[in-house]
Amino acid sequence: MTTAKKGFPENFLWGGATAANQLEGAFDKDGKGLSTADMIAHVPKEKRTGGHAMEISSSRIEEILSGKIEERFPKRFGIDFYHRFKEDIALFAEMGFKVFRLSIHWARIFPNGYDQEPNEAGLKFYDEVFDELLKYGIEPLVTLSHYETPLGLTQKYNGWAGREVIGHYVRYAETVFNRYKNKVKYWLTFNEINVMLFSPYTGGGILIDKVDNKLQTTYQALHHQFVASAMVTKLAHEIIPGSQVGCMLARMETYPATCNPVDVRLAQHENQINLFFTDMHARGKYPNYMARYFEENNIVIQKEAGDDEILLNNTVDFISFSYYMSVTKSASAGLEETAGNLTGGVKNPYLEASDWGWEIDPIGLRITLNNFWDRYQKPLFIVENGLGAYDKVEEDGSIHDSYRVDYLKKHIEQMKEAIKDGVDLIGFTAWGPIDLVSMSTSEMSKRYGFIYVDLDDEGNGTLERSKKDSFDWYKNVIASNGEQL
Repeated sequence: MTTAKKGFPENFLWGGATAANQLEGAFDKDGKGLSTADMIAHVPKEKRTGGHAMEISSSRIEEILSGKIEERFPKRFGIDFYHRFKEDIALFAEMGFKVFRLSIHWARIFPNGYDQEPNEAGLKFYDEVFDELLKYGIEPLVTLSHYETPLGLTQKYNGWAGREVIGHYVRYAETVFNRYKNKVKYWLTFNEINVMLFSPYTGGGILIDKVDNKLQTTYQALHHQFVASAMVTKLAHEIIPGSQVGCMLARMETYPATCNPVDVRLAQHENQINLFFTDMHARGKYPNYMARYFEENNIVIQKEAGDDEILLNNTVDFISFSYYMSVTKSASAGLEETAGNLTGGVKNPYLEASDWGWEIDPIGLRITLNNFWDRYQKPLFIVENGLGAYDKVEEDGSIHDSYRVDYLKKHIEQMKEAIKDGVDLIGFTAWGPIDLVSMSTSEMSKRYGFIYVDLDDEGNGTLERSKKDSFDWYKNVIASNGEQL
């Protein structure tokens, strides 16, 4: 008889998670090319028309490149991690990080995406970042593509809509695997790969005005990403012995609004569409339920010889995911709706919401972990979780973010419960351990960090870093391996 686990394993990977396009800046330094993220302008709250991660037309890209549009593009500047990474990593080390999740900006290595030779200055930058992390004993967890497709690939192939991009991605991955094989063990192929369904531009660098059928193009582009992911998983295992490669999903645990079987079936369908992505990565084949979905939506996946074998034979070592909230769905019209990460639903009367309307559901994380484990029996890694909120700087410079501590505490408690349930959870990286530019709104006022950055939505500020109350709290959580919350 097995004994139930009582707490976090000794080698549990505590840390934080970021993305290159949201914190690095230096968009035009040392040979870096433009990426799709560099084209996203800040839209003031009063001018937003709704929607997550806006789409961009080909004509707008042309206008931006010609200089006709005088707007601010915050992701070009981030929080200047490019020049301040040693200072920031020292703060992560002070908190006791075991792991730091970051992404490599593809356009920093291959400026156009399709270049034949890599940019040495870009490779050197990440050498220095990894060396700094390893100096403190912090494991890098590296995302190869985190909402940052080289703009050249969008212009030449319409991003991942073109199968040619697979080869360019594989060459990029092979380049960084060979370069950092002695420095990086943990890799993720695509960040929140399911974002393609909500924003093909964000997830795949695709300009929707250049396609005839959005849904067909989206799923074809996803097939290209699945094949590419499997190919680079194989490469990583060959080039880096002992490497661990994971997929990454924005998990949308969906509840039925009522016990009406119609609502229950709707929630089941939503969960299937979400878990399709991890089914592909962890099981290596298209699930049966998607055959009907494709047929009813006139979607035909064009495959090349060998695709099915590549997918089946190169499944991921672990499953990583973001979890911020759950979603509630109803077949009934007229119910109050809520906002959310990528997608919203109807209001859940049992849950509170964040400043941005995202419903807070710690127990949903335990449910998610159990469902993942029951479905796959592969190690799990929570690589994004946190609270975006308005922070107030007091006159003495202190920031009392008890709401952030409360959010994280309740989620970590449920992680521990899931481990007791028998789930194999290997790590947790809180999203945005340092304030950075929001992915969905390109604003700074939506803050997640334990570290405050003096920068506002209009780009004003000193960029000075300072500790919030949550800094010391998280430091103690890590030091006690999750026992002191």
